Amino acid sequence: MATAASSSPTASTPRILLAGDANGRLHQLFKRVTSVNQSTGPFHALLCVGQFFSPEAVDGDGEVAEYLEGRAAVPIPTYFTGDYGAAAPRLLAKAAAGARGFSPGGIQICPNLFWLRGSARFTLHGLSVVYLSGKRGPGGPGCYSQDDVDALRALAEEPGIVDLFLTNEWPAGVVNGADTSNAPSKILDPHGYDPVVAELVAEIKPRYHIAGSKGLFYAREPYVNDSAAHVTRFIGLANVGNKEKQKFIHAISPTPASIMSSADIHARPPNTTLSPYISPAKSIPVEEAPKRPAEDADLQYWRYDVKKQRHGEASGSRLCFKFTSTGSCPRGSKCNFMHDEEAREHYSRNVCFDFLKKGKCEKGPECRFAHSLSDEGVVRDTKPHSARRGVESSCWFCLSSPDVESHLVISIGEGYYCALAKGPLVPNHVLVIPVEHCSSTLMMPVEAEAELGRYKDALGKYFEKEGKTAVYFEWVSQHSRHANLQAVPVPLSKATSVKKIFHLAAQRLGFEFSVVNPDGDANRGRELLRSKYDSKSSLFYVELPEGSVLLHMVDSNEKFPAQFGREVLAGLLSMADRADWRNCKVSKEEEIQMVDDFKRGFREFDPAE
Repeated sequence: MATAASSSPTASTPRILLAGDANGRLHQLFKRVTSVNQSTGPFHALLCVGQFFSPEAVDGDGEVAEYLEGRAAVPIPTYFTGDYGAAAPRLLAKAAAGARGFSPGGIQICPNLFWLRGSARFTLHGLSVVYLSGKRGPGGPGCYSQDDVDALRALAEEPGIVDLFLTNEWPAGVVNGADTSNAPSKILDPHGYDPVVAELVAEIKPRYHIAGSKGLFYAREPYVNDSAAHVTRFIGLANVGNKEKQKFIHAISPTPASIMSSADIHARPPNTTLSPYISPAKSIPVEEAPKRPAEDADLQYWRYDVKKQRHGEASGSRLCFKFTSTGSCPRGSKCNFMHDEEAREHYSRNVCFDFLKKGKCEKGPECRFAHSLSDEGVVRDTKPHSARRGVESSCWFCLSSPDVESHLVISIGEGYYCALAKGPLVPNHVLVIPVEHCSSTLMMPVEAEAELGRYKDALGKYFEKEGKTAVYFEWVSQHSRHANLQAVPVPLSKATSVKKIFHLAAQRLGFEFSVVNPDGDANRGRELLRSKYDSKSSLFYVELPEGSVLLHMVDSNEKFPAQFGREVLAGLLSMADRADWRNCKVSKEEEIQMVDDFKRGFREFDPAE
């Protein structure tokens, strides 16, 4: 399918028609557009917000089929964002399949009709237009994604004034500070308001914000923007053919900001109000979550018997890992676990904590600590005791370490725990980390490998609910300290491109990946990886969405980029500026909110619950 071309500024001021939810009533919409265009036109384009397709299934796909099949004509170039409805996924699938590359100006689904998919910015007759298609929801067809929102956030940082911002739902709080005395009572109905849109419009600061979905017409007084000279006008449009005779089509003729004088940009009408979005919350998730009730101070003490402690059933007969490993516990008498001085002494002499706690160690000969209370001199690690314990106490990922950022932890099991990545590439970027200080997940015992499989299954279900799939990768070097298997969610539409882009990136670095499991059996792939790893080699592997595992054994003299996996996925997702995690750090408060949001959605899948 063809894509809409960006238009250069015209000699005259562009004239634009705006329309609300069509709900599949395209004949009525275009009849009105034709009438208005003949009487007061010509108009350059029609921009439709709100639900474009019929909300109910209709025979033969309804009126839209007549336009798609050429039996009816769209009168003027028309752009829509409401890509949801009973028949929308099927009708748009063909257009999406035929689209080539990124189409910010719309995908043409028939002559003069363009689908604004996802989120982007494009130029229309000199006007800078930004849009967010879809609606707020659990993910999947017809719902915008966190990637769409993040793309607009990044766009908000770019120079230049946005003339028009198109969304399907109204921004939460838009009526704050406005005169609603003559507005319909329905304006107070919470349905159709979206806090994510409120955050975006406060950041983008458009001159006009156009929205639908509330079924009424409302033109708010202009309001000032924080750190911007121009004002914003909000226009909410009613449904096409509504019984209340609310206005569903509206004309505007804005001069593009790019050619406006400074005086015109700074102009403020007498009825201008303050911004309705006072100090908008940052990084509101696509799915709203409750506020975090309190800091989970227990996280680093949930070292063992996790399920019981979560539900207040832990007994004092279990050893406190914090006390045993450091000699002190900030929880003092309130700790649910036992503070045993004798166990602390044995631990200081290199006795395995699992052995102290359970009377046995499931790691067997792979464990580097002693398995006897009288075996004080046996140290299986070649490092001195003080050095080994020192490494653990300063490790970012050891739960007993004072350096661990426990507020990022989202789930703790027996052998593994999960945490959100610091400076994530994308929202819900997860690290799956061994509880014990271990340099590679490939060195973990069989029981822990089974638990890792359960965590991966759970993450897969959670990401699928969000319309994503996970890409797992791990960089293992001779200098690795504490292993972390990274799980990066990517849109399902990108899943088939992951393998290709990793092979391409490898070629650019001068090596080729080997495919560990050509049959795509993910479990078999992990088994083969574990059999190939000798604990002395350096390697990088990536587990693809379809189950195949790509492996590169790194030579000792090879300079392999430690951030290779992240850099490749940043390229896939068009996020080159986020390849370095240090560029993506957020405040601790935002991290806590991110963890809260994730836990809320992950709880039903969490194998540790």
